[in-house]
Amino acid sequence: MAAKDDFLIDTLLDMGVLSAEQVDPVRAEVDATGEGVLDTLVTRGVIGAAEVAQAKASTFGVEYVALGDMKLSDDVISAIPRHIAKRFNAVPIFRQDGSVAVAIADPSDLDTLDGLRHALNMDVEPRVSTPEDIEAAIQKYYGGGKDDSVGKMIQDITEGEVEIGKIGKVGEDDGTAVEADAPIIKLVNSIIVEAFKARASDIHLEPLAKKFRVRYRIDGVMHEMKGPPKKLQASIISRLKIQSNMSIAERRIPQDGRIQAAVSGKTIDLRVSCLPTVHGESIVMRILDKEGLRLGLPELGFFTDDQQTFERLIALPDGILLVTGPTGSGKTTTLYSCLNYINRPDRKIITVEDPVEYQLAGINQVQVSEIIGFTFAAALRSMLRQAPNVIMLGEIRDLETAGIAINASLTGHLVFSTLHTNDAPSAVTRLIDIGVKPFLVASSTRALMAQRLVRKVCKKCGAPHMPSEAELRALAIDPNNVTGANFRKGVGCDNCNKTGHRGRFGIFEIFLIDDEARKLIYEKVPSSVLRIRAREMGMRTLREDGARKVIAGLTTADEVIRATVNEVEEAE
Repeated sequence: MAAKDDFLIDTLLDMGVLSAEQVDPVRAEVDATGEGVLDTLVTRGVIGAAEVAQAKASTFGVEYVALGDMKLSDDVISAIPRHIAKRFNAVPIFRQDGSVAVAIADPSDLDTLDGLRHALNMDVEPRVSTPEDIEAAIQKYYGGGKDDSVGKMIQDITEGEVEIGKIGKVGEDDGTAVEADAPIIKLVNSIIVEAFKARASDIHLEPLAKKFRVRYRIDGVMHEMKGPPKKLQASIISRLKIQSNMSIAERRIPQDGRIQAAVSGKTIDLRVSCLPTVHGESIVMRILDKEGLRLGLPELGFFTDDQQTFERLIALPDGILLVTGPTGSGKTTTLYSCLNYINRPDRKIITVEDPVEYQLAGINQVQVSEIIGFTFAAALRSMLRQAPNVIMLGEIRDLETAGIAINASLTGHLVFSTLHTNDAPSAVTRLIDIGVKPFLVASSTRALMAQRLVRKVCKKCGAPHMPSEAELRALAIDPNNVTGANFRKGVGCDNCNKTGHRGRFGIFEIFLIDDEARKLIYEKVPSSVLRIRAREMGMRTLREDGARKVIAGLTTADEVIRATVNEVEEAE
């Protein structure tokens, strides 16, 4: 081992990565302890594992691969079964003509190469990568080493002699179907458990022409996972439809349902949507975790000044507070957090939703049903006779709903609702466009708030990082005056799954409606004029609020620029 270390150190010296001044003191120090010089240099951070791997590649005449930067297809991964990849600590890179290129940590380990050739019965071409990258790739593509992982479930079903029986309706079988379907039940449960542990907000099961794709949406970004074989598609979908009380006999029309599951001692709800597609039924499960609704306003992303403004708004006795933004921008979470904040025994709160996503203690929640004619407007009319103090309306969709909500706000109720607009001032134009009289909008609206979600910098791997001049200019930050800024960016670690981000929070723009703004609304001025008035009152735009959080090191410049790409830039 010492001879090999010396040989690699000589290579690193020739490459100019190491210097004799770095090596000699360590060599003298570890001679007495018997520890490896190279291991000590890596442990102390003098040299990186990637540089050692590159030296091994150079020494033994093979190619170095950065596994962390590669995306491997299911066809390539299937070249090496999970148990062999784990046993030999090897990951396939590509396959062709009866051979497979494999990433290993030590190309001089002939026993590993011979073992792989024998186990796979094909020629093996070695490539070199770092042990950390190999371990991370095995975790990513094979599901790690947990007994209940999706990767192992797929492995057991695919390689085992398990006969998948036909799943019938609950209560119709005689016990044999349950036993035959046990692996499918276990696999479906594992998909849900792993998604929850990965902090996914959605699980997407998508039937394609030649494969059954599984993707998790984590922090707003889709991540493809190792999917089950195509032949298990029908059984998995049937199992989920049974769990969510859908009809397994109906495959032509969309269906919706709910599943309640216990994961790690916590009860979570899943809202399930089934949609027929060309290659089978597509299932999307939205994971509804009530813990996220107990967040305080600072955790939502409010700085102290905006938090004080927002707390004052949601404590008003009447009026309308609208939260705007596209689908997936966190509007519902913000409104639910508001309801939790003001939920007291002396206040009656009723919500009208389609569907009811979270069930909250102490709040009366109404489920809309269009099929029986119980629309938003019908529900609003009925609930006003229940004498509520606070009303939350899932979304203002039409003139009838908007009119009833505005009348409720004018008769002493505080109304929360959402609209799909790009910024706060545009909400006024949207209400007028659907037919609400301008004087009603002006007299009832207290504030308009637009929001977006951006990813947080991972706390464990976040490091100082200077954005480019172009990014700083896009955020209206003077590159020559960034003294005191705490710009940070995640380098990627196990905590954030190598993304550099973990979790999300909001960026906001809050438009407070004053007398001058009401006058402008009554005059039906364009939203651009309202925006100028809002800026005169001190409203920060989404991008400006994001820039504050970039300077504070909470997120990155590219995240804010991406989230606010549709923001209307003002003419100077």
